[in-house]
Amino acid sequence: MSAVLQNATARPLGTPQPLAGIQVHARQPGQERLLTPEALAFLVGLQRAFEDGRQSRLDARRQRQARFDGGALPRFRVDTAAIRSGDWRVGPIPAALLDRRVEITGPVDPKMVINALNSGAQCYMADFEDSTSPTWRNLLTGQHALRRAVAGTLDWMAPDGGRHYTLKPRDQQAVLIVRPRGWHLDEKHVTVDGAPMAASLFDAGLFLFHNAHALARRDRGPYLYLPKLECMEEAALWHEVLAHAEGVLELPADSIKVTVLIETLPAAFEMDEILHALRTRVVGLNCGRWDYIFSAIKTLRAHRGRVLPERGQVTMDQPFLRAYSELLVQTCHRRGAHAMGGMAAQIPISGDADANDAALAKVRADKVREVTAGHDGTWVAHPALIPLARAVFDERMHGPHQHHVTRDEVCVDAADLLAVPRGTITRRGFEDNVEVCVRYLAAWLDGHGCVPIHWLMEDAATAEIARAQLWQWLHADGLHLDDGSEVDFALLERALIGLPSKLADRLNLPGASRINEAIGMLDRLTHADELADFLTLPAYARLD
Repeated sequence: MSAVLQNATARPLGTPQPLAGIQVHARQPGQERLLTPEALAFLVGLQRAFEDGRQSRLDARRQRQARFDGGALPRFRVDTAAIRSGDWRVGPIPAALLDRRVEITGPVDPKMVINALNSGAQCYMADFEDSTSPTWRNLLTGQHALRRAVAGTLDWMAPDGGRHYTLKPRDQQAVLIVRPRGWHLDEKHVTVDGAPMAASLFDAGLFLFHNAHALARRDRGPYLYLPKLECMEEAALWHEVLAHAEGVLELPADSIKVTVLIETLPAAFEMDEILHALRTRVVGLNCGRWDYIFSAIKTLRAHRGRVLPERGQVTMDQPFLRAYSELLVQTCHRRGAHAMGGMAAQIPISGDADANDAALAKVRADKVREVTAGHDGTWVAHPALIPLARAVFDERMHGPHQHHVTRDEVCVDAADLLAVPRGTITRRGFEDNVEVCVRYLAAWLDGHGCVPIHWLMEDAATAEIARAQLWQWLHADGLHLDDGSEVDFALLERALIGLPSKLADRLNLPGASRINEAIGMLDRLTHADELADFLTLPAYARLD
């Protein structure tokens, strides 16, 4: 069904202006409580003010990628050298965000929201991006859950009538930080003036409209995590959007605080610049390691000599990832910002104590590496990992953060960030990539954005690594597995053909009914002459 809002009014920067032309092309029970005429008018104002800027930035991305495809390599910008060498710092960090030693991330369904806020972590990143399949139902259910959580009224009853989930008192809850979708994504269910709305503006705009004042009254934000940025101009666009929102909603200037994920290879060369563009509202940068690995493959897809080993060997000990992490710590602490560590994707392994102990040992070692490098906090995907991560940081980080760890000895140049990781590709590694990509894609098409596979919590970022690696390996020249077998499309075909029978006894898997559809999509994407920018772009056309 389609509902059209006519003659809605908003107050962009205090000036009354009639607005019309927004269409909502889907229905979800109760959506009128979220998509009020006033909320829709606010969204229209955002879209009309900033869609041209978004498209300009996306066009600049395409031009940048075309240069990389033509043989160029990422480098530090000459025109922004003064920003990198300048003596400046970001604005003060709010008290609620001074200690972020453990953050939990996950989707925005009501049960997850309650469990994450109650988890004992310092912060909860409510994720509309990599952990959420953007069905209309998921998006509105998530927005409604966050609105009720902010109001303190969220509860959830298990479908079987069992456990009743409720929120702990506010002083025992994690601080809420919301991640909207990236600049590259559209929200097809909502059009403004006949064109799809920017997904980032829809997610952030709707959340801010309904929750900004309530959060501000409690000195809890609003706070956002900004994903997939590639350059300072994209960060500057976010600053303009949020300044506009503050004006319309009559919030104090720069009260909307942000943390930026450095999860693209181009952004690693512009950390100073991104902080500078957002310097009055940014509080930190985060090592989004999984998307960063995917971006390294995608950015350098035409450089055939830069083939990555299987995902399990692309660890933070690889020189290019260590350089990225250490440069982020050095940059952030020089500017007075938090340097947040990356995700531990492991989940507890039930029924196998030895395997569980080994998995937890990997998590512990990773968190020790982060805190020793100077990071001010870290991410986990499962509440059971919070005590382990906190213990590591409590033991080695005695204040709320480590800004005093300036890492002056770190000297990272372009060659360090572009170092080719060494390793091999095993048959199991190849087949695991096929399975992870197919199973995650099938689940995503079925409305699940976060899926446990082989005791790892897989999301869009890890599925993108699997898909991009398969394309890279299959399009490389003369590549072989460690057992000498040639990596070719016959190897892929055998893995795809054998997958349904391999999963036949697991019909209760998320997305099980869409396995064949996912197999077909992966087959087409890997055969394509050019690596697709994002797996979720063609998949999104199949949602709803």
